[in-house]
Amino acid sequence: MLAELINPAYLGFILIGVMLFSIFVGFPISFTLIFLGFFFGYLGFGKLVFYLMTLQFSMVMTEQTLAAVPLFVFMGIMMEQAGLMERLFSAFQLMLAKVRGSLYYAVLFVSVIFAAATGIVGASVTILGIMAAKSMNKSGYNVRLAAGTITAGGTLGILIPPSIMLVVMGPIMEIPVTDLFAAAIIPGILLATLYAAYTTIRCWIDPSLGPVLPVELRATSMLAVWKEFFIGLVPPAALVFASLGSILFGFATPTEAAGCGAMGTLLLALAYRKLTFGRLQEALVKTLEISALIMVLVAASNFFGAVFSRLGTPMLLTDFLLGLEMNRYLILGMIMVMIFLLGWPLEWVPIVMIIVPIILPLVEALGFNLTWFAILVAVNLQTAWLSPPVALSAYFLKGVVPEWDLKDIYHGMMQFMLIQVIGLILIIAFPQIALWLPTYLYGQ
Repeated sequence: MLAELINPAYLGFILIGVMLFSIFVGFPISFTLIFLGFFFGYLGFGKLVFYLMTLQFSMVMTEQTLAAVPLFVFMGIMMEQAGLMERLFSAFQLMLAKVRGSLYYAVLFVSVIFAAATGIVGASVTILGIMAAKSMNKSGYNVRLAAGTITAGGTLGILIPPSIMLVVMGPIMEIPVTDLFAAAIIPGILLATLYAAYTTIRCWIDPSLGPVLPVELRATSMLAVWKEFFIGLVPPAALVFASLGSILFGFATPTEAAGCGAMGTLLLALAYRKLTFGRLQEALVKTLEISALIMVLVAASNFFGAVFSRLGTPMLLTDFLLGLEMNRYLILGMIMVMIFLLGWPLEWVPIVMIIVPIILPLVEALGFNLTWFAILVAVNLQTAWLSPPVALSAYFLKGVVPEWDLKDIYHGMMQFMLIQVIGLILIIAFPQIALWLPTYLYGQ
């Protein structure tokens, strides 16, 4: 066997290199992980690899927390299909019609609510672009600042609970999902506040960047404003906060809350007369596609990560880095830069499911709090969504607002990417931003 001739730990480095090359070339991630896990596992420790795969796939299928994924996905897609976010945006827009830069605030407020309904960045950016771009163009808003606000607001779906990424990350890092949800709330609000502060300062310096709404876009009476507020804002916001609150305060598990949220979106769609058989069928099919993709990836990456760990490479890497006697925050900075760079060509799924388990032993050896580290990864990946050369958020927005130049969209995103980096540095410097709420709710 090859393991007798070469240290199996060194096989792990070859395994990672082949895996990254295969993904960049364009091979399907799930099948790549399974095949490479089999091949290198058999080379490293023989027939044990077959038992390891059976164990890892069984663990994923019996993980109750992951049952929340399709329910949260359905909840977000159904809210999108029923047009609930459009009513929410309209309500907030009319309430702040006479405020300078009001559409920026409307986009950020709706993005926070929509982020709490679905963790799908593409859906968030697309819906926000469809809702806001037309009004922003009519009102003479600055294209770059508008594009940056929409794309940055859309990426909040990665972080703000109940985030699908956090639901998946919990079992992988062996952290209660409730702890991750509680830890993500204040950082999410912090980033949204930083975005709002930035747009406020820019509009204060140059009022032409965000003029007040033109008369034709305003409501005819305050009664119409309050009616739109209660119809468009209160029901979906109450649904989202009830679903999240029941998880945080221990009234329901994430799966139970997701089920109630999914049912609630059906009732709201029915009440708004937007529930049709065609929309329901489309939402179910989309949910099936996204959930199947995530679940197969979870199983494949768990198997791949188990093979990688069994080869002994993570411990070899950990011992090497610890042997350098570098400052642990310098090593953390190197990890964050690596995740940021990988976030350019890759989505969050392979990074969370493949890269994070590989570096987890190192993070534990350095003595960092895993809940805090998970939030750092989430904010980091959020930043990567806005960074060229890939920056998928730009293409989502360009697809629904073709009149905006891609160069302007990139320029706008870069401004907010720097704000996200500032937010990441603040969370590193002050860990209690992420750790205070879970400590307050659940203790140490």
